[in-house]
Amino acid sequence: MAGSKSLIPLLVGMMLLTGVCNTLLTKYQDMQCVGNCKSSKPKTFEQPVLQTLQMFVGESGCWLVILITNLICKFRKDGGKSDDDIEYAPVAGRDSTEEEIEEAAAALSNSQTLVDPTNILAKPLIDNEVAHLQRRPLTGWRITLLALPAICDILGTTLMNAGLLFVAASIYQMTRGALVLFVGLFSVIFLRRHLGVWKWLSLFVVVAGVALVGLAGALDKGSTVPVLPGDSGPHGPKHDHLMHNVRAAASAVEQHTSAETLIGILMIAGAQIFTASQFVLEESIMEKFSMEPVNVVAWEGTFGFLVTLIGMGVLHLAIGRTEKGRGGYFDAAEGFHQVFTNRAIAVTSVLIMFSIGGFNFFGLSVTRQISATARSTIDTCRTLFIWLVSLGLGWETFKWLQVGGFALLVYGTGVFNEIIPAPQAFTKSWWRRNLARQN
Repeated sequence: MAGSKSLIPLLVGMMLLTGVCNTLLTKYQDMQCVGNCKSSKPKTFEQPVLQTLQMFVGESGCWLVILITNLICKFRKDGGKSDDDIEYAPVAGRDSTEEEIEEAAAALSNSQTLVDPTNILAKPLIDNEVAHLQRRPLTGWRITLLALPAICDILGTTLMNAGLLFVAASIYQMTRGALVLFVGLFSVIFLRRHLGVWKWLSLFVVVAGVALVGLAGALDKGSTVPVLPGDSGPHGPKHDHLMHNVRAAASAVEQHTSAETLIGILMIAGAQIFTASQFVLEESIMEKFSMEPVNVVAWEGTFGFLVTLIGMGVLHLAIGRTEKGRGGYFDAAEGFHQVFTNRAIAVTSVLIMFSIGGFNFFGLSVTRQISATARSTIDTCRTLFIWLVSLGLGWETFKWLQVGGFALLVYGTGVFNEIIPAPQAFTKSWWRRNLARQN
């Protein structure tokens, strides 16, 4: 136990690092010039569907983690006592019946018997969730249920990737704060949860924060392309091409109009509907069935990869090959060509796969070791770091409205997750005391 607690700072740090890297790398990839690099309007990498495929490849990488974990467990088992020296109690296997599960649970009371409780009880995925025996192992054809949240993830991620083309990385991350609102609404509608008055008010605070962030982006008229040191002079064609790439990356956000920025923000906010649906579906499935979270991510990554790949083929044939669609979002052939011929895009693609896989793995580990609330708090800190790095790289300019929106997002999220105490005026006890005084 002590060893696990000592790893918490490392898990938190790695989750924060991989999360920040994932958003910044995706934005940097969007800024890479793929055509007309020396003109005033260079063509940048615009492949949101392909970026969604990259994400699912990263999530599928959890199978590697599962394989390594199983090999380590097998090695430790082989290096320990032989099977003749150990008395094993019956455990719940893949096809265990309810009676076998109950017998295995009863065996836990015998301290002299070796039992692997992870095969019997599903560990909690969310705060205050109690592991129980009523959940059956998620095996066989039931695994295909995970394709439903994977499809929601495809729709949400693709919309967010498309929206990120038109906004700064920090605005993208802050707008994702609207997720709390939709998760709260869907939990009440579909999971029949009850939210107190102060939780509803905190959701409206989150909405106000997202609105301020959107207003800050819409009011930013942009600026001209900055002239970087060394941008002129006899540096040779290779250096000039590199400088044009850097200049396009540094100014890609400012080249978009207020209308485009607003569209991007609406796309990102709308994508949270699908992401919230994904969360609600996952919770509904995991309330009935048990499976290790890392396995859930791996299976969803596999289903998501297959569905996205098929969808890319259909969209390419229907739209990407047409005259208007050639070179656009759904031109899969052009997208793969750009990935394999542009070194910066290829390198960032690999890094994005590793970062998203690491973010999911470390995020699940943080949820296990601490809580889901702590994970959401760390994700809020990720927004701050992304904003600071974007400012430092010159990808965006400082805006006070954005600061105000971020503060409201942090406050509303903190109150909703019970990290920040709710104002007394929002609590039932305060209203009861005042009503009692009036009577």
